Amino acid sequence: MHESLATLALAGGLAWASGLRLYAVAFLLGWAGRMGWLPLPGQLGLLQHDWVLGASGLMLVGEFIADKIPAFDSLWDALHTFVRGPGGAAMAYLAVGEQASPAAHAAFALMGGSIATATHLTKAGTRVLINHSPEPFSNWAASATEDVASVGMVWLAWQHPVLLVTLLLLFIGVMIWALPKLWGVVRGLHRRLLRSSPIKL
Repeated sequence: MHESLATLALAGGLAWASGLRLYAVAFLLGWAGRMGWLPLPGQLGLLQHDWVLGASGLMLVGEFIADKIPAFDSLWDALHTFVRGPGGAAMAYLAVGEQASPAAHAAFALMGGSIATATHLTKAGTRVLINHSPEPFSNWAASATEDVASVGMVWLAWQHPVLLVTLLLLFIGVMIWALPKLWGVVRGLHRRLLRSSPIKL
């Protein structure tokens, strides 16, 4: 039971964090494994490969910069609507031990993809609203909070799996309630922008 909870926490935590910072999660885990700071369970050892470390490190730098630029961060998020969900599914899949059944791998991948996608949509919608403020500081604060939160999720998954699973379940409940309202506000802002635009399509 303890091992099952630990696997659930790890897969869920990595997927949750990937919805915010996929490349940071991949690079930091791979580097920690390479340095011997963290034993990577399941098939997460793949993240230590030179090519994976190089690609995730390069994309980490790009995302860190892009996410601090108001408006451009929303474009980056839009592009990553098609990346973070599959990335979260892959993280959850890799977190499951090789001895697990194909059905278990598929179930964890589906769970991870759903968690990462919902987290990404919540993040992206929130950043669209924040970008309508006239100053950049709220954007920088939100980005820094996401940086810290993604690392904290991974740390909790390893050190306090029960707490991680509890927080994840609470977050899922909040997302189910908030996402429709959040995207309703975003659609309203989009319609107002179109009405005020001098260019009529």
